[in-house]
Amino acid sequence: MLKVFYPSLYAASAYEIPYEELYKKGYRGIIYDVDNTLVPHGAPADEAAILLFQRLRALGFSTCILSNNKKPRVAPFAGQVGSPFIEKGGKPKRAGYERAMARMGTNRSNTLFIGDQLFTDIWGANRTGLYSILVKPINPKEEIQIVLKRRLEAVVLWFYFREHPQTARQREKAARQKKPGGKE
Repeated sequence: MLKVFYPSLYAASAYEIPYEELYKKGYRGIIYDVDNTLVPHGAPADEAAILLFQRLRALGFSTCILSNNKKPRVAPFAGQVGSPFIEKGGKPKRAGYERAMARMGTNRSNTLFIGDQLFTDIWGANRTGLYSILVKPINPKEEIQIVLKRRLEAVVLWFYFREHPQTARQREKAARQKKPGGKE
Protein backbone atom coordinates (compact mmCIF):
# COMPACT_ATOMS: atom_id res chain seq x y z
CA MET A 1 0.00 0.00 0.00
CA LEU A 2 2.78 2.46 0.84
CA LYS A 3 4.47 1.82 -2.51
CA VAL A 4 2.11 4.27 -4.23
CA PHE A 5 4.12 6.97 -2.44
CA TYR A 6 7.57 5.58 -3.28
CA PRO A 7 9.64 7.67 -5.68
CA SER A 8 11.27 6.10 -8.71
CA LEU A 9 14.54 7.60 -7.44
CA TYR A 10 15.74 9.44 -4.33
CA ALA A 11 18.35 12.21 -4.58
CA ALA A 12 19.93 14.36 -1.90
CA SER A 13 19.32 17.47 -4.02
CA ALA A 14 17.80 18.57 -7.31
CA TYR A 15 21.27 19.86 -8.10
CA GLU A 16 22.90 16.41 -7.81
CA ILE A 17 20.67 14.46 -10.20
CA PRO A 18 22.44 12.85 -13.19
CA TYR A 19 20.52 14.81 -15.84
CA GLU A 20 22.85 13.73 -18.66
CA GLU A 21 22.06 10.07 -17.92
CA LEU A 22 18.34 10.77 -17.83
CA TYR A 23 18.57 12.53 -21.20
CA LYS A 24 20.41 9.53 -22.66
CA LYS A 25 17.55 7.34 -21.39
CA GLY A 26 15.10 9.37 -23.48
CA TYR A 27 13.66 11.85 -21.00
CA ARG A 28 12.95 15.24 -22.55
CA GLY A 29 10.74 17.07 -20.06
CA ILE A 30 11.18 17.87 -16.39
CA ILE A 31 8.40 19.12 -14.16
CA TYR A 32 9.65 20.76 -10.96
CA ASP A 33 8.15 21.75 -7.67
CA VAL A 34 9.72 24.99 -6.37
CA ASP A 35 9.61 25.47 -2.60
CA ASN A 36 12.12 23.32 -0.74
CA THR A 37 12.94 21.50 -3.99
CA LEU A 38 14.90 24.20 -5.82
CA VAL A 39 15.10 26.95 -3.18
CA PRO A 40 13.95 27.41 0.43
CA HIS A 41 10.25 28.13 0.84
CA GLY A 42 9.39 31.57 -0.55
CA ALA A 43 12.93 32.39 -1.76
CA PRO A 44 13.64 33.84 -5.20
CA ALA A 45 15.66 31.92 -7.74
CA ASP A 46 19.32 31.92 -6.81
CA GLU A 47 22.36 31.54 -9.02
CA ALA A 48 22.34 27.74 -8.65
CA ALA A 49 18.73 27.51 -9.86
CA ILE A 50 19.34 29.84 -12.79
CA LEU A 51 22.45 27.89 -13.84
CA LEU A 52 20.61 24.57 -13.48
CA PHE A 53 17.85 25.66 -15.88
CA GLN A 54 20.44 26.99 -18.35
CA ARG A 55 22.23 23.63 -18.18
CA LEU A 56 18.98 21.73 -18.73
CA ARG A 57 18.10 23.82 -21.80
CA ALA A 58 21.62 23.26 -23.19
CA LEU A 59 21.12 19.51 -22.78
CA GLY A 60 17.83 19.70 -24.68
CA PHE A 61 15.32 19.43 -21.81
CA SER A 62 12.03 21.30 -21.66
CA THR A 63 10.95 22.34 -18.17
CA CYS A 64 7.80 23.42 -16.40
CA ILE A 65 7.26 24.58 -12.83
CA LEU A 66 4.22 22.98 -11.17
CA SER A 67 3.33 24.49 -7.82
CA ASN A 68 0.31 24.48 -5.55
CA ASN A 69 1.29 28.02 -4.62
CA LYS A 70 -0.27 31.15 -6.13
CA LYS A 71 0.90 33.16 -9.14
CA PRO A 72 2.63 35.95 -7.12
CA ARG A 73 5.00 33.29 -5.75
CA VAL A 74 5.47 31.10 -8.82
CA ALA A 75 5.59 33.60 -11.71
CA PRO A 76 8.64 35.59 -10.52
CA PHE A 77 10.62 32.40 -9.86
CA ALA A 78 9.68 30.91 -13.23
CA GLY A 79 10.63 34.18 -14.92
CA GLN A 80 14.04 34.19 -13.28
CA VAL A 81 14.84 30.64 -14.44
CA GLY A 82 13.12 31.04 -17.82
CA SER A 83 10.56 28.27 -17.48
CA PRO A 84 6.83 28.06 -18.12
CA PHE A 85 4.78 27.45 -14.99
CA ILE A 86 1.46 26.34 -13.59
CA GLU A 87 0.32 27.91 -10.33
CA LYS A 88 -2.38 26.41 -8.09
CA GLY A 89 -1.53 23.09 -9.71
CA GLY A 90 -3.76 20.97 -7.51
CA LYS A 91 -1.12 18.33 -6.75
CA PRO A 92 -1.58 15.40 -6.26
CA LYS A 93 -4.35 15.52 -8.92
CA ARG A 94 -3.24 14.41 -12.38
CA ALA A 95 -4.53 17.50 -14.20
CA GLY A 96 -1.62 19.79 -13.27
CA TYR A 97 0.97 17.26 -14.38
CA GLU A 98 -0.90 16.71 -17.65
CA ARG A 99 -1.10 20.47 -18.27
CA ALA A 100 2.65 20.74 -17.65
CA MET A 101 3.35 18.00 -20.19
CA ALA A 102 1.09 19.73 -22.71
CA ARG A 103 3.02 23.00 -22.21
CA MET A 104 6.32 21.20 -22.80
CA GLY A 105 5.07 19.03 -25.68
CA THR A 106 6.08 15.86 -23.83
CA ASN A 107 4.27 12.74 -22.65
CA ARG A 108 4.32 10.26 -19.77
CA SER A 109 7.11 8.16 -21.26
CA ASN A 110 9.59 11.02 -21.66
CA THR A 111 8.75 13.26 -18.69
CA LEU A 112 9.96 13.14 -15.11
CA PHE A 113 8.95 15.00 -12.00
CA ILE A 114 11.18 16.32 -9.19
CA GLY A 115 9.82 17.38 -5.80
CA ASP A 116 10.34 17.22 -2.04
CA GLN A 117 6.98 15.97 -0.73
CA LEU A 118 5.70 12.41 -0.92
CA PHE A 119 1.99 13.00 -0.44
CA THR A 120 1.60 15.76 -3.02
CA ASP A 121 4.55 15.81 -5.42
CA ILE A 122 5.54 12.17 -5.70
CA TRP A 123 2.12 10.60 -5.27
CA GLY A 124 0.71 12.88 -7.96
CA ALA A 125 3.56 12.11 -10.35
CA ASN A 126 3.16 8.38 -9.72
CA ARG A 127 -0.61 8.58 -10.26
CA THR A 128 0.05 10.32 -13.57
CA GLY A 129 2.51 7.62 -14.64
CA LEU A 130 5.66 9.74 -14.48
CA TYR A 131 9.15 8.84 -13.35
CA SER A 132 9.35 10.56 -9.96
CA ILE A 133 12.40 11.83 -8.11
CA LEU A 134 12.16 12.73 -4.45
CA VAL A 135 14.74 15.19 -3.16
CA LYS A 136 15.60 16.00 0.41
CA PRO A 137 13.94 19.27 1.48
CA ILE A 138 16.40 22.18 1.31
CA ASN A 139 15.33 23.85 4.55
CA PRO A 140 13.99 22.04 7.63
CA LYS A 141 12.00 25.12 8.72
CA GLU A 142 8.53 24.72 7.24
CA GLU A 143 4.92 25.68 7.85
CA ILE A 144 3.17 23.61 10.52
CA GLN A 145 0.95 21.69 8.08
CA ILE A 146 4.04 20.54 6.18
CA VAL A 147 5.87 19.64 9.40
CA LEU A 148 2.97 17.35 10.32
CA LYS A 149 3.03 15.70 6.88
CA ARG A 150 6.78 15.18 7.21
CA ARG A 151 6.20 12.98 10.26
CA LEU A 152 3.94 10.73 8.21
CA GLU A 153 6.40 10.85 5.32
CA ALA A 154 9.13 9.62 7.67
CA VAL A 155 7.20 6.38 8.18
CA VAL A 156 6.84 5.82 4.44
CA LEU A 157 10.51 6.66 3.86
CA TRP A 158 11.58 4.22 6.56
CA PHE A 159 9.94 1.40 4.56
CA TYR A 160 11.24 2.79 1.26
CA PHE A 161 14.86 2.90 2.47
CA ARG A 162 14.50 -0.55 4.03
CA GLU A 163 13.50 -1.88 0.60
CA HIS A 164 16.20 0.17 -1.16
CA PRO A 165 19.30 -0.23 1.03
CA GLN A 166 21.66 1.20 -1.61
CA THR A 167 19.62 4.42 -1.64
CA ALA A 168 19.69 4.53 2.15
CA ARG A 169 23.49 4.24 2.14
CA GLN A 170 23.76 7.05 -0.42
CA ARG A 171 21.49 9.22 1.74
CA GLU A 172 23.60 8.58 4.84
CA LYS A 173 26.83 9.33 2.96
CA ALA A 174 25.39 12.62 1.65
CA ALA A 175 24.31 13.62 5.16
CA ARG A 176 27.83 12.99 6.52
CA GLN A 177 29.42 15.00 3.69
CA LYS A 178 27.23 18.03 4.44
CA LYS A 179 28.61 18.44 7.94
CA PRO A 180 30.93 21.44 8.42
CA GLY A 181 34.26 20.79 6.79
CA GLY A 182 32.92 17.63 5.13
CA LYS A 183 34.07 15.54 8.09
CA GLU A 184 32.16 12.62 9.50
